[in-house]
Amino acid sequence: MSAPILLVANRGEIALRVIRAARGLGLGTVSVYSEADADLPHAQAADRSVCIGPARAQDSYMNIPAILAAARETGATLIHPGYGFLSENAGFAQAVREAGLVFVGPDPEHIRLMGDKHNARTAALAAGVPVLPGTGRLPDDPALWPSLAEAVGFPLLVKAVAGGGGHGMRVVEDPAALVEAIAQVRQVAARAFGDDGAYLERFLSRARHVEVQIFGFGDGRAVHMFERDCTLQRRHQKVVEEAPAPGLPDPVRAAMAEAAVRLATSIGFAGAGTVEYLYDPVTADFFFLEMNTRIQVEHPVTEMVTGTDLVAAQIRLAMGQAVAEDLRQDRLAITGHAIEARIYAENPEKRFLPSPGPLDRLELPQGEGLRVECGYGQGDLVTPHYDPLVIKLIAHGADREQAIARLLDALDRLRIEGIRTNAAFVGALLVDARFATLQHDTRMLDRG
Repeated sequence: MSAPILLVANRGEIALRVIRAARGLGLGTVSVYSEADADLPHAQAADRSVCIGPARAQDSYMNIPAILAAARETGATLIHPGYGFLSENAGFAQAVREAGLVFVGPDPEHIRLMGDKHNARTAALAAGVPVLPGTGRLPDDPALWPSLAEAVGFPLLVKAVAGGGGHGMRVVEDPAALVEAIAQVRQVAARAFGDDGAYLERFLSRARHVEVQIFGFGDGRAVHMFERDCTLQRRHQKVVEEAPAPGLPDPVRAAMAEAAVRLATSIGFAGAGTVEYLYDPVTADFFFLEMNTRIQVEHPVTEMVTGTDLVAAQIRLAMGQAVAEDLRQDRLAITGHAIEARIYAENPEKRFLPSPGPLDRLELPQGEGLRVECGYGQGDLVTPHYDPLVIKLIAHGADREQAIARLLDALDRLRIEGIRTNAAFVGALLVDARFATLQHDTRMLDRG
């Protein structure tokens, strides 16, 4: 009997990561690629590969009929969405199931629930998870907005109901800027998500961003794999992530994890997910932000401190294998510290504008405690069509200081020519006194 075949509906480093996990489980693999990505490593790495359309993401990596056709053509029975693109698209998950295939991810209803940020807040409240003061979906009449904002309090965030990943939100410090900010967020949301719904939420100006990795078994049980700190962000986009969260009081750490598990079990969640919080280090309070129903870009730091393979666990659960015994809460523990840097093709000297072009030179560092995830090889072209992430450098050490030192050494040995990157910028962040002494917050990079 031939092995099951898994198709990866994604590109770049995450496609390679999923292929690696699938092969480790003895599965056949299929990669898909756009015309612009025909020469990239992920298009060559699988047992079979299928071109699913032109460069534009809507015509390729978000083209549901083309992806399903590729599965039929290759005999794939499982589809893993990776992150981004269709990974949190409930319609895609449903279409995969209706085609008689296995979606490696949660139930479509859970993707839909957590994809609507207002409904996600409601679910969090019902599970006893702390949430920031906020509103429901805003009415269409702008005359009603000021009184709703006043009840929430300033500063506040205008957030798209269907948003996520830092997209579709805007900080409002002054009541005079409220109406314009809501109108702009709704306009962006309609274009990006097909839903112009927005809501208001209190904004913590000096918060840290801490998230808990959970894994649900779909039967009302779930475990947590501890937390990550993702505070270093630029315009709501994560740049550096680490695990465990440094300087977090043990009672807060435990309460965050317990709340995340409560939320996952309350909805019967299945698979890998992340419950994200804002943490106020002054009051030691934490508040629910959102729940992501997919594997995260930063999942390697959790894998390195826990010794787990989250992607393999996703695949095994989707195949109906018994995963719960291997992921028993009493057997999960943290060893050391891990930190990840995202290296983007962007120019920090020009307001971080994308810097596409050929990778004339690409030499990746190697060393003890170092993991490198890269979706490109030397000579490949970084195009302007997709997210500019080129490399993830992840370092593990006995403690935070050693992990940071190893990451700094890896950055120093990384060689990239042909494009501009944020590597030097990230290196400067790692030695910033505010980061070293845990005085950083989510707005540090935007303040300069």
